[in-house]
Amino acid sequence: MSQAANKTISTKISELDQAVEWFYGDEFTLDQAVTKYKSASELAKEIEHDLTELKNQVEVLADFTK
Repeated sequence: MSQAANKTISTKISELDQAVEWFYGDEFTLDQAVTKYKSASELAKEIEHDLTELKNQVEVLADFTK
């Protein structure tokens, strides 16, 4: 299992927040912006996927308890 798969949704959201903050910081450079954007975009996709899976699990549990 990959290291990214072991991260919690909260950890990923924190990392995404840090990535977004970089764009507003003093370390911002145009040369790094594309790489940072791609990385943040992939992280956002992972978070969206994780949340969708979590939602599906909740729906299954909700159906099971009816």
